[in-house]
Amino acid sequence: MAFEGTIGNEENKKMLISSVKNKNILHSYLFYGTEGIGKKIFAMEFAKMILCNNESEQIPCNKCKSCDSFDSNNNPDFFIIEPDGNSIKIDQIRAMQKSVIEKPIESNKKVFIIDNADTMTKEAQNCMLKTLEEPQEYIVIILIASNENNILATVKSRCTKVFFKPLDENELKKYMSENYEDVAFDSSSVSLCNGSIAKAKKIISKSEVLDSVKQIVNDVRYINKLEFLKKNEIFYDNKDDIDLLLEYMYISLFEIAKIEKYNMNGYLNAMKIVEQTKQKIRNSNNYDMSIDSMLINIWEEVNEKNNRG
Repeated sequence: MAFEGTIGNEENKKMLISSVKNKNILHSYLFYGTEGIGKKIFAMEFAKMILCNNESEQIPCNKCKSCDSFDSNNNPDFFIIEPDGNSIKIDQIRAMQKSVIEKPIESNKKVFIIDNADTMTKEAQNCMLKTLEEPQEYIVIILIASNENNILATVKSRCTKVFFKPLDENELKKYMSENYEDVAFDSSSVSLCNGSIAKAKKIISKSEVLDSVKQIVNDVRYINKLEFLKKNEIFYDNKDDIDLLLEYMYISLFEIAKIEKYNMNGYLNAMKIVEQTKQKIRNSNNYDMSIDSMLINIWEEVNEKNNRG
């Protein structure tokens, strides 16, 4: 069954299935959209459909030699190009071009997936242009990108663009309930995901830390300033995930602000402080000082500034 195990973006599924059934497969595609929403899974399924040798109602057939070799990662007509370090380099594209001129072995097509195509160097993208401009009739190239702005206009113009929307709340909850039955996924966690399955998985892996962040937000009204400042350790110990922690803190503050009659403005101002702290850290300001300042300012906003007079 086509796209079994994928969730969301139903219109894209229909379009891609139709293109295979109607033998209207194009030479180059750009799959783009938010990171972690399943673009690579879609590209892999599409590639398997393209390479399937059995013309039947069910695509892919999961019975032919091509499907079998695809499932065992041994299909000679399928290739994935991924970043070498932080980028996809010109030598990788040149190696792809050598393979492009060789005819398929098992199927009627050869499929190349370029994952994280938005990391391609400018030289690599320019090198690939000739392949996109004069493709062999049996070649299909699928570029996958989270940030299409990093793809040269000359490259994008030669690809059929397929936009992947973030999963909506119900789709994400459905995926999580089916794959993580024992995990409680609250509204703050769902909001933090931004429709991304990859981010949902990261949130699960950091659930204990995020629970601590939520407790910090809940405690701000009930402990003194010095005790609140001592909460800085959770941020010190998780420096590599600070963006995730601050995003969760922001959302947790907003959840309280929506129902808070005691001091809504204080919580709204605290949210601004979290955003300012994210920017300070991105600008390479002193990390520890930025965290300490954030906690002090949040405590004061909630407990002092908006309660005077």
